[in-house]
Amino acid sequence: MLSHPAHVIALGFGAGLVPFAPGTWGTLLAFPIHWLIASQVGANGHVLVLAALFALGVWACGATGRAIGAADHGSMVWDEIAAFLLVLFFTPTSLFWQAFAFLLFRFFDILKPPPIRYYDQTFKSGFGVMLDDLVAAFYTLIILALAKVLPG
Repeated sequence: MLSHPAHVIALGFGAGLVPFAPGTWGTLLAFPIHWLIASQVGANGHVLVLAALFALGVWACGATGRAIGAADHGSMVWDEIAAFLLVLFFTPTSLFWQAFAFLLFRFFDILKPPPIRYYDQTFKSGFGVMLDDLVAAFYTLIILALAKVLPG
């Protein structure tokens, strides 16, 4: 992991090396990162940081995938971290909403409904690694928005 800065990032500072459910651990790591970002920058700065973290992930996951010999190795969790940071940006700060967002995101990331599975299987690059989780984040945000506006 420490042989290259890209590996440290792609492996989520070690979260991806947890032997069980590394994607879940990576997603959980997004919470303290989100709190740090939110406490340091306003909304516009937050969006810029998220865009930079996505671009950083494209580079880090691409370099690490090439080094490992697997384009989207399970230990690479920066894609979950960056995508869930986007979800958290739009999610209310209450424990209920954030837990609901976490469960939804993990559901979509694991199940990979169309077109997530297509992107996951088709694009074998750093961008492809990041893209399928970005779509999972989009699905999560749609369900959160519907849950917030629908009666009941």
